[in-house]
Amino acid sequence: MKSFANLVAASLVDINEVFPWDVDEMLDSDTKPLILDIREPDEFATMHIAGSLLVPRGVLETACEYNYEETVRELVEARSSNVVVVCRSGNRSALAAQTMQQMGYQKVFSMKTGLRGWNDYELPLVNPNGQTVPVETADDYFTTRLRSEQIAPQDQA
Repeated sequence: MKSFANLVAASLVDINEVFPWDVDEMLDSDTKPLILDIREPDEFATMHIAGSLLVPRGVLETACEYNYEETVRELVEARSSNVVVVCRSGNRSALAAQTMQQMGYQKVFSMKTGLRGWNDYELPLVNPNGQTVPVETADDYFTTRLRSEQIAPQDQA
């Protein structure tokens, strides 16, 4: 049986990753990438990179193709464009980038360290009103908080 960490590690062999500062430079270039945020809608609503496109991981495959209720034209038509996939920490985005490559996306990247790293580099995140979220607020939001039932028992750690 493979764990989530095993799946992510295996995907990293097949994909291209970029750091937040690389993405920031890409956004300042003439060929701006599509920033694809694959987090859940409530995560995106809390804060996101301005101008990013929300397509939750759960509907990614159908959003990438025509003839589905989840189809997102901008995403379907980006198969030969630069697409940077982002999530909270860079794990879900790695899996998504691998899937997108398998679906024919030629220039897809996963943002290493995710939005946590983006915030650590003090790059701007915005709320639903387009207002910049203070770095400290984002730091608090991205802090991992596990409940006791989410922690593996000692005999399974």
